[in-house]
Amino acid sequence: MNAPVAAIDCGTNAIRLLVADVRPDGTLDERVRLMRIVRLGEGVDRTGEFAPPALERTFTALDEYADVMREHGVTRARFVATSASRDVSNRDAFVRGVQTRIGIEPEVITGTEEAALSFTGAVRGLPTGKVALPALVVDIGGGSTEFVLGSSGPEDSVSVDIGCVRMTERHLHGDPPTAAQIVSARTDIDAAVALAALSVPYERAASFVGLAGTVTTVAAMAMDLPAYDPTVLHGSVISVDDVSRVTAILLGMTRAERAALPYMHPGRVDIIGGGAMVLESAMRAAGAAEVTVSETDILDGIVYRLVVE
Repeated sequence: MNAPVAAIDCGTNAIRLLVADVRPDGTLDERVRLMRIVRLGEGVDRTGEFAPPALERTFTALDEYADVMREHGVTRARFVATSASRDVSNRDAFVRGVQTRIGIEPEVITGTEEAALSFTGAVRGLPTGKVALPALVVDIGGGSTEFVLGSSGPEDSVSVDIGCVRMTERHLHGDPPTAAQIVSARTDIDAAVALAALSVPYERAASFVGLAGTVTTVAAMAMDLPAYDPTVLHGSVISVDDVSRVTAILLGMTRAERAALPYMHPGRVDIIGGGAMVLESAMRAAGAAEVTVSETDILDGIVYRLVVE
């Protein structure tokens, strides 16, 4: 087997690492999968630049990832930066910091490329026959949400600026959010989901696949898991009614109550309500009765693409 490859996904809320080998049959042999909540996009929607503390948190995580990559003998890697990194005025400081720590330049990819990578990672990572095609894959990030429809590969895709961090910073300021704040967020989200439908024909989808931390956390709550368990969550199916129920409960909870949930990652406590609202709106707009949950995502797509290239 060849030396492992590495993928780094730097989003608005989290930075994640996957180190994996690709088997001869094309499946992944995962060695390490890590996530650190760094909130790189904190305040970007308001200021248009990365805050110095956010950059430092990100660089600290990258120092750790550089050590992990050396330990596993990684010889090829790709660093993908998504929503928040497209829009900032001090992007050069971010690029220099990444190059200093891991020796490669971050690629600030378009929403279309992000959607394609997410689709590949999600659909190839689910068991064969688990998802009816064509599938609508929805990747809810911190700053944006990607919608991509396809069968053997992505056919139609779009990225819209509704993510869990962005919606929380714009609208959901209360503890818990007020009714007026929730209405404001829902109006914003529904408009963006309707806009996405102009580029991606939801009605063609035979199934709805959701990925990223919002989706897995909502699923864990719907299933009332005693702890976060990716082996249980991957490939699970959650009804739209359960998504709506969980969303309403989350929006009615205080921060302390959300933090006490056994499956809640500390970095998602503040933003999970906004993300759940995006998931619910997308499912309603697509007419989806259920969502198939995927623990594989853009990281897996990056690794597949590295090997193909």
